[in-house]
Amino acid sequence: MAAQKLTRGRLIQIIILMIILISAFVWRTVTYKSKTTVQRSVCNLNTGNCFFNINNKKIIVSLSQTKPQANTLVELYINPVDINPSASVSGVTMNMGILPIIFTQQKDGWVGKFTVPQSTHNKMIWNIDIKINQNIYSSEFTVTK
Repeated sequence: MAAQKLTRGRLIQIIILMIILISAFVWRTVTYKSKTTVQRSVCNLNTGNCFFNINNKKIIVSLSQTKPQANTLVELYINPVDINPSASVSGVTMNMGILPIIFTQQKDGWVGKFTVPQSTHNKMIWNIDIKINQNIYSSEFTVTK
């Protein structure tokens, strides 16, 4: 491909394009706002219950098994919460997708049921993100084959 001569019109076109790109970069940098997650706490559910403070109230999060296994039903208990929580489970050591947790209300809180799929690893770390009142509370647990 033959090189074209740099004409006055081509130079003006390049300069205008550079001005547009630089101004767009500066504008995006100046107006950038990070996501506002009010609170993010991490707790390990394999060691026992996790305790979170929500609206000056002590909330207990626990699993039905302290050492869950793959392909078995796991129950997540959240007590005492008045508002229906939403939660999802995702793999930390390996991307296995995001599993939603469906909660049902009990007399003293909420119970969510989910099943963790089996992976190629003997042990896999999973993360539970529980969302209550625009706050995200994270808990981790390890699943064995």
